[in-house]
Amino acid sequence: MAFEPPERLVRALGEMPGAPEERTAEWLGALPALTGRALAERGLTAQRVQAPGGRSSLVVLVRYADGTPATLKLAPPCARPDREEAALAHWGGFGAVRVLDTRHDDGGLLLERLHPEVSLRSLPEAKALLEASGTIRRLWVQPPAGHPFETVAERTGREAERLREAPEQLRELAGAALAAQDELTAAPPEELLLHGAFRQGKVLAGERAPWLAVGPDPVVGERAYDLARLVRDRLDDLVAATTGAAGVRRRVNRLAESLDVDPVRLRGWTLYRAVESGARAAAAGRRREAELLLEFAGWL
Repeated sequence: MAFEPPERLVRALGEMPGAPEERTAEWLGALPALTGRALAERGLTAQRVQAPGGRSSLVVLVRYADGTPATLKLAPPCARPDREEAALAHWGGFGAVRVLDTRHDDGGLLLERLHPEVSLRSLPEAKALLEASGTIRRLWVQPPAGHPFETVAERTGREAERLREAPEQLRELAGAALAAQDELTAAPPEELLLHGAFRQGKVLAGERAPWLAVGPDPVVGERAYDLARLVRDRLDDLVAATTGAAGVRRRVNRLAESLDVDPVRLRGWTLYRAVESGARAAAAGRRREAELLLEFAGWL
């Protein structure tokens, strides 16, 4: 079986901030051999590569010798698979996919098999948001002692440096986002382990639980930061809706109330994360995505 990286993975790694281009290309070139070794060392048989797969990893559906299904996920060092593994291990399968094997240090994660084609995006919007809220609530726990995770202030501080260099047409929104980031990181109300990249597409159907989170980019900070990405889920529908800004603000308030989060802080983080994502999309040439994100941010 060929283990060539899907186009989505190649494109996403090329756009990843801070990823050395030469090392990324080297890892992609070695990926087929790396995958073969990872399968052999774990005694697994590959069934198929999941496409489009992850944005920063190759996802292979596999089986143990006894037929037990599992998922093998391989990511480059710049994607910090060690931090993902540490977060998943700390959650211990409560609200998130379970790690099956931690004996290897090749950047591969062996995970329980979920249903990759069935995410919360398959549900009606109201039901999806309800299930998403229940799932993310389980993940908000105290981080382990001596944890390896960066803080929200550290992550957004790096992003803010790039946002300060936004082109002239983004300067007004970038200024508002930077002001929000500065105010929100000055006195965080809590320091919890967060998923870091939570949205409906990151919650898959499972066997031992109806819905489980996957693909964390773990960070330590406040719940409002983690919830902010969920606010803009199904962005096309939000922008197309006749309710516009009023509908977005209602969603902010509804999610904040359901999860006992300060709506002002949630609005601020939603603004910051939308503008930061929009600026990255614009820099990568993804014009439509950038326009949607920045229009959404303007409503906040």
